[in-house]
Amino acid sequence: MAPNIYCCGVGTAADTEAVTDMVSSQLQLHRYHTGRESRVVTALTLLKKHLFNYQGYVQAALVLGGVDCTGPHLHTIYPHGSTDTLPFATMGSGSLAAMAMFESKYKEGLTLAWGSTETMQRLNATVLATKRRAQARSYLSRYLLGSCITRKVTSLSRNFASETKPKPDVYSPNKKISHLIRTNRLSEARALFDKTVQRNTVTWNAMINGYVKFR
Repeated sequence: MAPNIYCCGVGTAADTEAVTDMVSSQLQLHRYHTGRESRVVTALTLLKKHLFNYQGYVQAALVLGGVDCTGPHLHTIYPHGSTDTLPFATMGSGSLAAMAMFESKYKEGLTLAWGSTETMQRLNATVLATKRRAQARSYLSRYLLGSCITRKVTSLSRNFASETKPKPDVYSPNKKISHLIRTNRLSEARALFDKTVQRNTVTWNAMINGYVKFR
């Protein structure tokens, strides 16, 4: 961001890169105009104002740190523009594992050598947690995909079975009833009509015409 200000980002890589590049150029113009070193609070204000304007649609979560004339500073900036000022900070998918390391071992007045060693341990913990989460997501994705495929195949099988299931023959009884009525056998036509389970408009019209014919 500036010679004395650094920023790490999580979220959408394109968003984090675009936001930090934009604010970095603004800080550089500010230094040219004022002739003074950039302050961390200036970068913090520019970043959170930009993210707040987009109400979270810019997926950039940032950890901002630096040293200026007022001392060292460390801030976290969330995609909606809210910020925190803390002695230590973690963000991203592995932040819980790294935060556990910080909360258990952080104390005031730490040396740079101790911090470098502990940072590597936190990175290892974060990578391990991220790897386990990725494995869990992969297993869940395979399970959900298999479940969806099974349901789809079952649905297709049911549809195929319903489509290929033989349908009751309605036309043969209709033809027989019409033939019996034409040959003056109304009683036999009525008996066949009573036995017919699937009746349609043709069946009813044939019987009605028969009764009209022999009234």
